[in-house]
Parts: sequence; structure tokens; C-alpha cells
Amino acid sequence: MASKKWWFFLPLCILLYACPFESPVPMAARPVEPIDSSLLGYWYGIIKDGSDFFGIEALDITQESDSVYSIVRYGKGIKGDIILPDTAHFTGYTSYIGDKKFMNIEGTVVLVETRKKKPPLVTTQKVYYVASVEKSHDTLEVRTITENFSTRKTFSGPEDFRQLIIEMIDRKKSIYDEQYSLKYKRIPRPANLVR
Repeated sequence: MASKKWWFFLPLCILLYACPFESPVPMAARPVEPIDSSLLGYWYGIIKDGSDFFGIEALDITQESDSVYSIVRYGKGIKGDIILPDTAHFTGYTSYIGDKKFMNIEGTVVLVETRKKKPPLVTTQKVYYVASVEKSHDTLEVRTITENFSTRKTFSGPEDFRQLIIEMIDRKKSIYDEQYSLKYKRIPRPANLVR
């Protein structure tokens, strides 16, 4: 019997021992909101989880098109003497629920299926994450909807996913993990950073 292993290249999944909620569809079917130039730039944050673990994380957000952002997440977690580097590439676009701005983030997961005497079968799959984004002066707060958001994992389409988020917010359900909410400060992009 073959076994399947998921390898996720997700922000902070290793670092904070929790993962964002993955959906096969975004919350908004397509990008329609124009780029918010105030979100562009290099954003830097430090994570502390209460133990001896802390991490450094940066988001490099640039414009890919009139409505789509290119997002590179640079991370480095430190626990004791172990350094865990992690870089991930995403695209994203914004949409709203009321006056609250959300980022629909497109990423890729890699599925590795082990097979008895054959080489592993490696496939990729597109997934979406949703995070609220709020900018105030030089601070960007990103609050990602977490895996405990819902036991429901499939949706008939983006509107179905969006409706579930609206229902959870209306019922005052916590859809974010406070440990998984991060604040970043805008700093100049490092000169040695190649995009």
C-alpha cells in the first residue's frame, strides 16, 4: 500500500507548529482590486513563541500586474543551536468583506507518494490561503486564517468559501490564531537581495 506525504512550503508552518487553512479555491474568484502601492516594499518582523524559539521573517511584496502582487517570504527560525532557513514564493490579490481587506494567496504544495519498489511519485497542487491585511503607517499586520478555522475542507467555488468566512465572522468565531498573527515594519530592501 502506497503512503502519501505532504510537504508544505508555507509561511511559518515549521516555525510556529501550526499551518494556515488551505483551500482548493480562493475567497475571490479573480483579482479585481487595483494594487495598493502602500503594501509594496520589504517588511520585516521578529517572532517569539514564548519558549527559546524565535524567528526572523521578511515579506518582499512587489507588483506583478495591475491587480496581482508577487510575495516572497524569507524566514529563518532559530531554536537553540539549530537554524531553519525557509523561503517561499506566492502570488496574491486583495478582496474585501465589508471594509476589511483580505489577501488571497496562491501557493503550491508538493505531494510525495512513496511506492514499494518504484521511485516516489512527486506531484504539485495549487492551494490558496487567506489572510487579513491591515497597514498603519510603517506597520503591516497579517492575520492568516488558520487550519482550525473549519472542519470543512472543500467548497463548490470561491463564493462558497467567502460565505463561510462571512458566517464565521458574523458569529464572532475566532478565525485567526493570535500566535499566527504577525506585525511587520517596513525597512529598506537589503542591497544583496536578488529578485
